[in-house]
Order: sequence, then structure tokens, then C-alpha cells
Amino acid sequence: MKGKYITITGMRYYYGLAPFAIGKKFQCIKEPSNPYDDEAIKVVMKPIGKIGYVANSTYTKANGTLSAGRIHDQVKKKFVVKVVLITEDKVICKVVKGFKKG
Repeated sequence: MKGKYITITGMRYYYGLAPFAIGKKFQCIKEPSNPYDDEAIKVVMKPIGKIGYVANSTYTKANGTLSAGRIHDQVKKKFVVKVVLITEDKVICKVVKGFKKG
């Protein structure tokens, strides 16, 4: 599978897996003012808001996906991902829009 993939985690703190379905698209927004992680990237769904975060550690990201820190400089402030796989505690997405030029 060619492309850039990320893992979404932290859903249990928001709406669980309910908002997610294979093929559904979500907006990701860099969150530089996050007090816990200056590379944080939140995942949002209109109209409910934040539904998770792009995983940023080896403990939370799935093998073969990029962490928030790795993808951070490759994408614009806002970018779009598409769900390709859902597990019990992770959602794997392909970045489909919002790459920086270069």
C-alpha cells in the first residue's frame, strides 16, 4: 500500500469508535499550543469536534504508520485522512489531502 498512513488513538476519551467507518474522511489539525505535546495533531469531525489524536509514540501507533512527529513537517496545518482499518483501540487512516509542496 503506497501512501502515508497514521494511527488515530484516544477515542475512548471522546466518542469511542462510533464516529469511525471504513472510507470516512476526517480533518486533522495541528495543535502547537497543546500543553502535553507541541507536535500534537487533533482529529475532528463536524459538528461534534475533537474525536481523537494522531498517535505520537511507539506505544500508541500501529506498526507501519507514521507518528504525529514524523508526519508533522510533511503536512499543512490542516489535512484530511481517510479511514482504511479499524481495530479495537486504533483507527488506521491514509493521508489523502494536505501535503506540503516540495
